[in-house]
Amino acid sequence: MIAIDGTLKRRLAAWLLAAVAVLGSFLLVEAYTSAERAADRAYDSQLEAASLTIAEAIQWQDGRPVVEIPAAAFQILATDQQERVFYTLLDTGGREVTGNLDGVVTDALRESAQSEPVWRFVEVHGTPIRLYGRELKSAGWESVEPVQIWVGHTLSGRDALARDLFIRALTRFVVMVILTGLLMLLAIRTALRPVRRLRQLIRQREADDVSPLNARVPGELYDMAETLNALFERQREGRDALLRFTADASHQLKTPLAGLQSASELALQSDQPDDWRRALQTVHDSSARTSRLASQLLSLARLRHAEDSARHRIDLAALLRDTTLEWAERDHAQHHDLGLAALPASAVWIQGEAWSLRELIGNLIDNALRYTPPGSEITLGLQPETKAVELFIEDNGPGVSQDALDRLHQPFERGGRQDTEGSGLGLAIVDSIARRHAASLTIRSKPGRGLWVGIRFSLTSGEVSA
Repeated sequence: MIAIDGTLKRRLAAWLLAAVAVLGSFLLVEAYTSAERAADRAYDSQLEAASLTIAEAIQWQDGRPVVEIPAAAFQILATDQQERVFYTLLDTGGREVTGNLDGVVTDALRESAQSEPVWRFVEVHGTPIRLYGRELKSAGWESVEPVQIWVGHTLSGRDALARDLFIRALTRFVVMVILTGLLMLLAIRTALRPVRRLRQLIRQREADDVSPLNARVPGELYDMAETLNALFERQREGRDALLRFTADASHQLKTPLAGLQSASELALQSDQPDDWRRALQTVHDSSARTSRLASQLLSLARLRHAEDSARHRIDLAALLRDTTLEWAERDHAQHHDLGLAALPASAVWIQGEAWSLRELIGNLIDNALRYTPPGSEITLGLQPETKAVELFIEDNGPGVSQDALDRLHQPFERGGRQDTEGSGLGLAIVDSIARRHAASLTIRSKPGRGLWVGIRFSLTSGEVSA
């Protein structure tokens, strides 16, 4: 039974969307951090420019630095977000000359600024700000003492800029995802087009068309197309075998029916009781053969086309013993030496169908009785192995030629013998029963020295017990 388990389109789309989501998450994180870095660089450059503007306005009076913050410095720091601006000028001793950064610049920050410019995020009265400090040397001044300039402002402007840059990047990303989704749907539809063509090609075939597919397919569909061609080949072989079987069965049934018709016509033309009796005997024998042939045909059809029935634990040794003893008591076996080889002392357990295994053994015996001359020895037995057991039958009859050996399990194959009443279905039934039990059939023959037939059953752990 075939059940729908999603679609290839949805699976491909889900995997691609998952990949886009994972990569997109990394891209969005990178876009956000990049926006923050860009905003920091932009506003940090403003702080640096404002610091240089303040430095140009420093004057010295009585050996002390004096500065009047120029309006240009405030203009540099002015933004649409109305940032609060903080600054201070420190002399060599760390004393504040002017400014509004009371106590924010610590000794550690001043020592760091002596070697290189310092950038820090600090808080002023609970408000986070970005602080920049640098130490200016005395070149070009009247005094030789260095001073430090510290400039800072609040973060709302740079946060707004980072947010704006991120929103722009996010907008571009969303547009890209939408376009990617559309292209992905188009790509999936295009990629699955060969599947649709192959499906239409199969749907358009007639029910009895089992010729190989003739189509150009991508490499991923090559194995499936080859599998379909192999399936069509098996169907073609099965159809041909069925036609041959039907023709052979018709021929096999036609012969005894023609005999019945001829015997009855001769009896009708005669008025002698002896002729009638001979005709009735002929009719009886022909009808018996026809009945047996019909029974074997039904058995073969049942075995080849019926579903497997429930399996049971069966002692193969006991089944072989009972079936052989039953056949030994029949009139048909009275002129042969039918017997059993030494069976295993312990039971041999397999999982199987008792009725079909009994029929398998019966057909092996019947086949040996019909194709060996009276007085022949026919022996059945078991050969247990570690994980298998082989049921065999051998006789000392004429055997068959090597050319006919491989065809003996085919329906209506009689090994080139036309001097017997066999129908050629016995080993075909045996082969079908063996296949139902996942067993293998082996036939060996030495012309003039007999025939050996073995059926090897593979066993699982615990099926052979002592």
